[in-house]
Amino acid sequence: MKKRFSAEQIVGMLRQADVELGKGQKVPDVCRQLGISEVTYYRWRTKYGGMDPQMARQMQELQKENARLKRLVADQALDMLILKEAARPN
Repeated sequence: MKKRFSAEQIVGMLRQADVELGKGQKVPDVCRQLGISEVTYYRWRTKYGGMDPQMARQMQELQKENARLKRLVADQALDMLILKEAARPN
């Protein structure tokens, strides 16, 4: 079963994992407790490691805004090409 976690949940789970690892548990045991794979743990660690929930939320908002702006630029470029084609003499 595939689950989706919010950035805040991921940061919380990573902090919980840090606590458990500090107590001497091994990564596979911590991942089993959290209900995630080791690959997911390490991927999250590289992406969200050292972030607080506020930073993770801001990063997601910036990613959404960036995607929106990229679509806007692509639409404008397409409109410019259409106008150039229409203005070109036959």
